[in-house]
Amino acid sequence: MPSTARPRTIVVTGVSKGLGQAMVQKFCEAGHQVFGCARSATLLAQLQSRVPAATCQLTQVDVADQPAVAAWAASILQQAGPPDLLLNNAAIINPNRNLWDIADAEFRRLMDINVNGTFHVIRAFLPAMIQRRKGVIVNFSSGWGRSVSAQVAPYCASKWAIEGLTQALAEELPDGMCAVPLNPGVINTEMLRSCFGHGATYYPDADEWASRAVPFLLSISPDHNGMPLTVPG
Repeated sequence: MPSTARPRTIVVTGVSKGLGQAMVQKFCEAGHQVFGCARSATLLAQLQSRVPAATCQLTQVDVADQPAVAAWAASILQQAGPPDLLLNNAAIINPNRNLWDIADAEFRRLMDINVNGTFHVIRAFLPAMIQRRKGVIVNFSSGWGRSVSAQVAPYCASKWAIEGLTQALAEELPDGMCAVPLNPGVINTEMLRSCFGHGATYYPDADEWASRAVPFLLSISPDHNGMPLTVPG
């Protein structure tokens, strides 16, 4: 595995809570330059107060909003150039419910964030990364992107889409680059609690997970291109 010590430029979506928030804090502690986005201005401000402004810039962006993503990416590319590591983490989950009871608007919103949002971010950053012929794209999938459970069919559909999108993208990239779908594992987050209730407490929290995940993410190289990866337990 390559060294994880060299400072990187890292872009992360969905940083206001859960895995995104924990990753931002760990990346900043390790001295990397981080650009993050999320929808909640309040939660972003709280996170910004805990990380160094000089190396961590957080912006309110809804990844489902293509023009907003494009403007955010253009600003980052102008300031820092193409990212070394692009992490598409932003996602939502549907309330536990049978598929036929899911409202049209609820299904569309989930797909807009989980799938379309990932596409918007890739399209905004990837041309500059390709021009440099360097960089790693990690699209967050799920155990439910490789298996299924009842009452989370929309979420499963979105994560299966991420798996296929990412593996196809990997075949399009030039040598020296990498795109992987990542199953982060089972972590005690707000999202998991919405599905598992009290059972979520039996799993590690986001901070504990990030202690393992951040070094693993930094170790991903072009040798892994197209591989469905899972954060070690």
